[in-house]
Amino acid sequence: MKKFEFDKIRGFTDFLDELEKNDQLIRITKSVDPKFELAGIVSKLDKGKAVVFESVKNSKIKVAANVLGTRYRIAMSVNSKNENLIQERINEAIRNKSEIRNLNDNKIWGKISKNLFDLPIVTHFEKDSGAFTTSSLVIAKDKETGTQNLSTHRLLRLGKKRMAIRMVEGRHLHKCFTSAKDHNEDLPVSIIIGTHPAVSVAAAYQAPYGENELNIANSLMRNKLSLTKSPGTGLYVPTNSEILLEGRILADETAEEQMVEMLRTYDIKRKQPVFELDKIYLKSDPIYHDILPGHGEHRLLMGLPIESKLFHSVKDVVPGTRKVHLTDGGSNWLVAVIQIRKRLEGEPKNAIIAAFAGHPSLKIAIVVDNDIDPTNPTEVEYAISTRCQADKDLITIPNSKGSSLDPSSDQNNLLTTKMGIDATATLLKSKDRFEIAKIPRVEKIILSDYL
Repeated sequence: MKKFEFDKIRGFTDFLDELEKNDQLIRITKSVDPKFELAGIVSKLDKGKAVVFESVKNSKIKVAANVLGTRYRIAMSVNSKNENLIQERINEAIRNKSEIRNLNDNKIWGKISKNLFDLPIVTHFEKDSGAFTTSSLVIAKDKETGTQNLSTHRLLRLGKKRMAIRMVEGRHLHKCFTSAKDHNEDLPVSIIIGTHPAVSVAAAYQAPYGENELNIANSLMRNKLSLTKSPGTGLYVPTNSEILLEGRILADETAEEQMVEMLRTYDIKRKQPVFELDKIYLKSDPIYHDILPGHGEHRLLMGLPIESKLFHSVKDVVPGTRKVHLTDGGSNWLVAVIQIRKRLEGEPKNAIIAAFAGHPSLKIAIVVDNDIDPTNPTEVEYAISTRCQADKDLITIPNSKGSSLDPSSDQNNLLTTKMGIDATATLLKSKDRFEIAKIPRVEKIILSDYL
């Protein structure tokens, strides 16, 4: 594997080139159907290599998928030394977010379209309402503060010029939309598809309202993010974006949609606002980025920034916090394992409460000692089975605000029962009772030397 050259990456295509050099990408030249077939192939590659589809039926545009489908590739996208240091790298960028100085007025996009059917938008699942854009990053400006907001949203194609846009009430884009609506105005937005992956990581981070997530992206990119003024809206967008959609979210129109969420289950049908297209701008030979919902790339992109947020929330309360891991079994969203260096009885319960406060969608929090690898399900289960007593170490919190995605919860009122598990060894017994036996110098033994 060649050295990953982060400094050469200015945009989405550059990143794909680096993946290919490092044997992290395959290309499929056979023509594929964007309705179900493409998604089916990507599902077979889940947790495997990224893929570029060179020929997509009814489109002249290539499609890339599973691009950030592993922790390794996300680590490379944010210039982390390895996948174990992603949290640290994201935390550093959040602490040291930097204003963007690079403004590019050059003509970036060579082609213009006014028809959404020119894009190879993918239909993923049997009961989806239709074809959804899934990597689309929406940029809007708050009317009152004048600050830009960047966030990830899925849009359902309704026709040549209209899409239903999924927005979570109370989140930042919805606040921008509500502010515009209160003034009887539509909300102008610029939507990008296919950009530097660090921008996608920053967009998934739930920054405080009023902060521009592009500044976090700039920090992740070592101050090399360049912005270009979107021709129609005047909003600033990443210069090397593959595809740019301009238009408005209409104040008084909605459409029904249903989609598959992170848990790989169908969400309830929802009435969502409508985006009306003005123009599509395309780079020369653009590549469309598709993310398969409910699979690795979707879950990691959403979950890893939240891991960083959770780490801060818990460490502020329990200084001995070492690591926070959102598990694959919990869809990188509902279950967290928190590793601490326990100093006092009661700290694990404080960590559990802090975790629920830091990530309201969290349903289960498990606290383990620092000799337990929180990313290893077998070790976590071992800790629960040998260090936990249910009558003392299990916490349940009924009627808590939870995730609307969990089909077992009260989805109308967003209520769930949360569970915390203290799987740390009690300090009231000798440490020797919980010590995991080790064989001296076992790490130096190479089995092949003996066979």
